[in-house]
Amino acid sequence: MIQGESERSYVMVKPDGVQRGLVGEIISRFERKGFQLIGLKLFKTPKELAEEHYGELKEKPFYGKLVAYIISGPVVCIALEGPGIVASARKLIGATNPLNAEPGTIRGDLGIDVGRNVVHGSDSPENGLRELGLWFDDDELIQWDQHMTPWLKE
Repeated sequence: MIQGESERSYVMVKPDGVQRGLVGEIISRFERKGFQLIGLKLFKTPKELAEEHYGELKEKPFYGKLVAYIISGPVVCIALEGPGIVASARKLIGATNPLNAEPGTIRGDLGIDVGRNVVHGSDSPENGLRELGLWFDDDELIQWDQHMTPWLKE
């Protein structure tokens, strides 16, 4: 990626994050970082979508529990855009296991357990685009001018 080139990524507040009232706190961390919100929705995940989203984990022993968990309650789907968004979002989110996540990260501050780690974030630019395509229709992503952009990017 060329330095400064914009990427898109998918972030999801998982059912535990929604149930615990952490949606605003999580979104605000990405907004404060300077990333642009281009899509947002509260969503009840169909089983087929959860299975497709986590398809690469199908052979793992926890796959069934993970799918059941993601469909157990509403999630918040977030589409973000910005330079280096995928790598930066992963740093903001923290390690998968909240016990290993650094203080100051979302999981380090708000996560309880590896199976209840409040948030998902795309792990590569390619997966970011793939996941956005799964969770959002094209007309749900809004391209708009963020007036603070000149203060964030050279």
